[in-house]
Amino acid sequence: MASSPPSKRRRKDQSKDDANDVSATSSPTLEKLSPVVVFAHGAGAPSSSDWMIRWKDMLGKALHAVEVVTFDYPYISGGKRRAPPKAEKLVDFHADVVEKTVAKYPGHPLILAGKSMGSRVSCMVACKEGICASAIVCLGYPLKGINGAVRDETLLQLSVPIMLVQGSKDALCPLEKLEVTRKKMKCPSGLHVIDGGDHSFKIGKKHLQTTGLTQDEAEDLALQAIASFLSGSLGER
Repeated sequence: MASSPPSKRRRKDQSKDDANDVSATSSPTLEKLSPVVVFAHGAGAPSSSDWMIRWKDMLGKALHAVEVVTFDYPYISGGKRRAPPKAEKLVDFHADVVEKTVAKYPGHPLILAGKSMGSRVSCMVACKEGICASAIVCLGYPLKGINGAVRDETLLQLSVPIMLVQGSKDALCPLEKLEVTRKKMKCPSGLHVIDGGDHSFKIGKKHLQTTGLTQDEAEDLALQAIASFLSGSLGER
């Protein structure tokens, strides 16, 4: 006989417990290895945006990172507000940041992370010869291009473990198309879906009331999933 679904209060309390378990479930490996994270911004906002600052701090704590390195692509640095170039044109600059970071922290596992466009460029960088990333974290991967076409070529080339965090209402990454892509990928992949989240994981108030979670609690669960995936991936390498 199937058990009855938990009440909102029980779901909320359980979610709080799960979120608080991030360090407990994954910290032994991550704390021991102390990875270095290179975290790339999205197309429309620099590394100094509130979103990037907040997630930089959260990733650093959840992953026990020795440092989370952020940077600005040239098209947006110094207060510039130009349209971003094609992602491919950002790869060399991004890779240079990665190489300097690795030289600064030898012996620490390298995690490439990014928001939206930055996650796509991170995947391209991971495919470059000489870049030895241990894993990739994609926060809102833009699978669908402006013309509606699925941009899965880079994902299919990857050999590095990749963790994807997506909002269920993210128009740039329909979950059914992502699942098709993941089945074709040759690298290990994980997926955490933020229920009701948009491209930046923002959840509407009505949806939060339905789930019994707060925005912070929903994001804490995403961080738990990231930490758990990376702990397993790094522990196997």
